[in-house]
Amino acid sequence: MAAPKNLSFVLESVKKVKFEDRPLPAIKHPHDVMINVKYTGICGSDVHYWDHGVIGPFTLKEPMVLGHESSGIITSVGPAVRSLKPGDRVALEPGIPCRRCDPCKSGTYNLCDDMAFAATPPYDGTLAKYYVLPEDFCYKIPEGMSLQEAALMEPLGVAVHVTRRGGVRAGDQVVVFGAGPVGLLCCAVARAFCASKVIAVDIQQERLEFAKKYAATGTFQPASVSAVENATRLKELHGLGQGADVVLDASGAEASAHTGIHALRRGGTYVQGGMGRAEFSVPMMAVCTGEINVKGSFRYGSGDYKLALELVASGKIRVKELITKIVDFTDAEQAFLEVKAGKGIKTLIAGVED
Repeated sequence: MAAPKNLSFVLESVKKVKFEDRPLPAIKHPHDVMINVKYTGICGSDVHYWDHGVIGPFTLKEPMVLGHESSGIITSVGPAVRSLKPGDRVALEPGIPCRRCDPCKSGTYNLCDDMAFAATPPYDGTLAKYYVLPEDFCYKIPEGMSLQEAALMEPLGVAVHVTRRGGVRAGDQVVVFGAGPVGLLCCAVARAFCASKVIAVDIQQERLEFAKKYAATGTFQPASVSAVENATRLKELHGLGQGADVVLDASGAEASAHTGIHALRRGGTYVQGGMGRAEFSVPMMAVCTGEINVKGSFRYGSGDYKLALELVASGKIRVKELITKIVDFTDAEQAFLEVKAGKGIKTLIAGVED
């Protein structure tokens, strides 16, 4: 039997996956490059599609290749490509905007209505042997960075965007809700931006212990009391005075939003980065009387990936210690089951073996 040309990990329907040898992707545009994918991280959105088949307006209607947190090696390039060559190691930014709409032309291409984002229906993801992207969405990684680390540039790009949306500055007191991969990376970015205090909040003590060793200056585990009581205790315990300057949410939980808004000083900024239920209540009176700036954050935009790479290359942020397991491509389904069960921090799936 001939070796598969482009073995892919495909989600057929809810909780039903398979390995499928798909056709090799084609370089259709002069600026495209083909990448041999080497490592792919499992994201919460991948697990959610596998478990439920839908996220917000995006619904699985036909089989789709999973995965979007990837790194790899360039194997071929289009005739107009000048910045990359075969053999270059790259981190993949897995969304292609239209480049023509107002958001794209204003620099907020993450808000493009026609974004073709990997592993978001109907677009196939990166859990395949080969994947094609435009050259400007592939970032050459420095010699000192491993391909495993490069696969974490996607969640780090998300964290950079969330933290930038919060306007975190030197000396700020920052509270981060959710100590999963993105929340931990938000802590790291806030520290890299010279925040004076970075408090990680989570309901799991084990994650808080890791956060304290990794990037947080302090931690907080909410009790079964009101949001106001938790916020008051958080401020008192960590000497936040009138409140935090910035709260970043990477949990998507309604309780986090309530506690986070009450934990802010007047005029502070709250950023919703975590995606939970499509709708939940917000303590609007506190928002109004405190003139709280409430912002959303979605994926990443212009300059976020570049900054993510620079932060790791310069040693200001470490991502290697977030990788708790690397599995073979053929063990992808078992890896999804373990991530769904909450095991580890970041699991990587190795690329298809030659």
